[in-house]
Amino acid sequence: MASLFSGVLQLTDLDDFITPSQECVKPVKIEKKPGKSLAKIQIEDDGTYIQINQDGGKKKLEKTKITLNDCLACSGCITSAESVLITQQSHEELLKVLQNNTAGSTEKKVVIVSVSPQSRASLAARYDLTSTDAGRRLTAFFKGLGVHHVFDTSFSRTFSLLESQREFVERFQRKEQEKECMPMMTSACPGWICYAEKTHGEFILPYISTTRSPQQMMGSLVKGYFAEQQGLSPQQIYHVAVMPCFDKKLEASRSDFYMDKAETREVDCVITSGEVQRMLEEKNVSLGNVEPAPLDALFSSVCGDEFLSHSGSGSGGYLHHVFSYAAKQLFGEDVKELTYKTLKNKDFQEVTLEKDGQVLLCFASTYGFRNIQNLVQKLKRGKSPYHFVEVMACPSGCLNGGGQVKASPGQDPKELLRKVEELYKAERTLLPEDDTRVAELYQAWLHSVGEEKAKEMLHTHYHTVEKMTNGLAMKW
Repeated sequence: MASLFSGVLQLTDLDDFITPSQECVKPVKIEKKPGKSLAKIQIEDDGTYIQINQDGGKKKLEKTKITLNDCLACSGCITSAESVLITQQSHEELLKVLQNNTAGSTEKKVVIVSVSPQSRASLAARYDLTSTDAGRRLTAFFKGLGVHHVFDTSFSRTFSLLESQREFVERFQRKEQEKECMPMMTSACPGWICYAEKTHGEFILPYISTTRSPQQMMGSLVKGYFAEQQGLSPQQIYHVAVMPCFDKKLEASRSDFYMDKAETREVDCVITSGEVQRMLEEKNVSLGNVEPAPLDALFSSVCGDEFLSHSGSGSGGYLHHVFSYAAKQLFGEDVKELTYKTLKNKDFQEVTLEKDGQVLLCFASTYGFRNIQNLVQKLKRGKSPYHFVEVMACPSGCLNGGGQVKASPGQDPKELLRKVEELYKAERTLLPEDDTRVAELYQAWLHSVGEEKAKEMLHTHYHTVEKMTNGLAMKW
């Protein structure tokens, strides 16, 4: 079975699922009686676990059910059984909720789908549409199934970019006092975060930006601001994110994004671009034949009936926007265009700001785990020259995510990626600081809840996970 996850979640023969020969390191529940030493465990030839007590008595142990959160806290394998992931977060789960809404249940949900611009571009390429046209038709398709609102994560990404800009400037200004605040590394890629937490832990985590990803920014917006405005509890909302990457399912399942008081996740379910394509096929629908619907403008970056996006890379443009903002704020330099210098390969690029022969800013984009490993090793040797790094697990970034629509038979995957990139970049761009609706939300929502609460809604934390195996020590 081939992996659906990014490169970091593919460990030699241990893929992101558990087969009968690849058992979880926590497969059984061991009973311990008060005042007694821990019983011995014996594994039979058939794989059965037997508990041998002090008196010689034997007891067959039952397998413990492992939840997704259990697996995220365990370093025996990377995340969880793929079957668990697909069961807990899949388009079938979305369809169950929608069916439940129409079945006269007393526990009906307000269903919201947030679509990433990368997924929109991928589906547009598959059905030969523009990105905006694909977005309008997706809105109609989802609403035809019973979804109440369809939003666009370019809107929540504006929050992520603004917070990243501010965080970088703050870090840069205190870099002489805190050596571990530079370089600042982006945190929007959950595959990279998983690798960092489980492989480099305490060493690397201080460098990683605390700003939430667009997916989790939208989670905060939907189950925070939107729920409050609509007079709903967060539990009454079922929030689905359409993403280019299976790793995003892991991100939504992190305990950091679980609302303890409301007892619900901020993002209940993540489905990929490919899973949306499967939904369309299961309904015998071609996206090109769906009548377009008006866009939901509340949490969408739109101008009239057009989606707006951000300049820079197809992974969110973090390097582009943080560089331009920092150049202006820190050095008074108005950078109109960025010049990228390719280093070892196209997935490792560098941008510098120089004045009078001095390098004022040195940024890089590092995609794919071979490049990431090289970057981390440079950092450990004190050889990294960078102030900021846009890090993504997938070669070519999010537009090439593992959850994107696959090439059709006979279609060149490289040609498909080129088409997706063209569609993505064809959208009109908007500077984060020029989005008046986001500025209004900062005032109306975040300033009203207080500085600490606002920080909690826009930022997150990372956690060192102690390694129990050396699977992540492999070389790429």
